[in-house]
Amino acid sequence: MAEAFAAVQPLLDEYADIERQLADPSVHGDAGRARTLGRRFAELGRVVAAHRAWSAAAEDLAAARDMAGVDPEFAAEVPALEATVEEATETLRRILIPRDPDDARDAILEIKSGEGGEESALFAGDLLRMYLKYAESQGWKTEILESNHTDMGGYKDISVAVKSSGAVQPEDGVWAHLKYEGGVHRVQRVPATESQGRIHTSAAGVLVFPEVEDVGEVELDPNDVRVDVFRSSGPGGQSVNTTDSAVRLTHIPTGIVVSCQNEKSQLQNKESAFRILRARLLAVQKEAADAEASDLRKSQVRTVDRSERIRTYNYPENRIADHRTGYKSYNLDQVLEGALGPVIQSALDADEAARLAGAE
Repeated sequence: MAEAFAAVQPLLDEYADIERQLADPSVHGDAGRARTLGRRFAELGRVVAAHRAWSAAAEDLAAARDMAGVDPEFAAEVPALEATVEEATETLRRILIPRDPDDARDAILEIKSGEGGEESALFAGDLLRMYLKYAESQGWKTEILESNHTDMGGYKDISVAVKSSGAVQPEDGVWAHLKYEGGVHRVQRVPATESQGRIHTSAAGVLVFPEVEDVGEVELDPNDVRVDVFRSSGPGGQSVNTTDSAVRLTHIPTGIVVSCQNEKSQLQNKESAFRILRARLLAVQKEAADAEASDLRKSQVRTVDRSERIRTYNYPENRIADHRTGYKSYNLDQVLEGALGPVIQSALDADEAARLAGAE
């Protein structure tokens, strides 16, 4: 018990310090700093609550043991109190294991069609609908930042911002859940374009990035970004705009390219493109600075290829299978309607098990 208290004391001190800072009105004049402090305060709040529960349980157990020799009723309570202390200690231990500092952040999710032509683009649309439905079930807000349609109503690529409603605990954050979606998603079904009724396999890729809350978080020199404007185009490449409202950003040092043409306003497209660019650059910076984050991002797809799949959606069997966690279920129809919780929970559980093993 003493070891648990020693490990948590610096965090309790940090919590008290942040609480004092947040009580200072001048802090809220800097929105970025206030958000950062608020996010850390919420994260440490879990530690404080768990430590208080552990401390109270330990005190109750100590008191019961002291009185056990003179009062049999207290002796009878000892086993149950020991179990309570053991449970509280385990809860505190789990909370103290370092977690991804970005968990409370919002996220930008990108879906790209890949191998499979039009069928892949249609599947990208199905994935989009699944994520929008899942976000709705979580009470999150979504915003389409950029989309590139195909003639049949699919998507060559689409970018969506997913935001939580207000401040949340890290474990409830958008990034905490959606970060596991990065990778190749494989579909097995009879395509709408197939006249012979044969089952085809195609794939779509998903990339997920934590959203940048404060532009100061990312090192972005305007001189490093080339801005090109062009006319928006629709399915098949036809022009749908008579003005140069579409924007393409090229970050010269990294080669990252972002294009946005959803809005009629060049300024709005430029703002959306910079949001996506900052999110991508934040991921790059964290990869370079943090080995754990690097391992996480490496698991996300960089090229959309069927051989790098993380999940398979089998329509004939109504089956969904996650190849990283071993999760398998025969309710694909429900998952595609947004019931993605158990699939993501399997990734959350696997991640927690890995962190627990690493801490031992």
